[in-house]
Amino acid sequence: QVQVMESGGGSVQAGGSLRLSCTGSGLRIDDYAMAWFRQAPGKEEREGVSCISWNGANKLYSDSAEGRFKISKDKSKKMLYLQMDNLKPEDTAMYFCAAGEQGGYCSGSSDSWTRRFDYWGQGTQVTVSS
Repeated sequence: QVQVMESGGGSVQAGGSLRLSCTGSGLRIDDYAMAWFRQAPGKEEREGVSCISWNGANKLYSDSAEGRFKISKDKSKKMLYLQMDNLKPEDTAMYFCAAGEQGGYCSGSSDSWTRRFDYWGQGTQVTVSS
């Protein structure tokens, strides 16, 4: 059974930092295109935040994440990370890790990513206070 699991959420003040982590069972994270999504309170749809290709060579960010967030993989630990700096109250959301295509790459705008990812975690909450 394929599962991905997030950790690392929490509560911080605006301007602070958090690092989210994601691990998988039943799949090797370094073999798959991976992404982070978020769902803000009261919103029905999940928003693409950042995507990384299977080999880490190709990374994309949403406009809101560009310049503040950094996605990475640690192949030795089989982990996916999202380093989030200069957090803002509008970053408050449930953050989800997702696995897409084996050997896949990232492309297109962040609002087109959701349908390309098949395996989703249960989410980790990030709350940013002003």
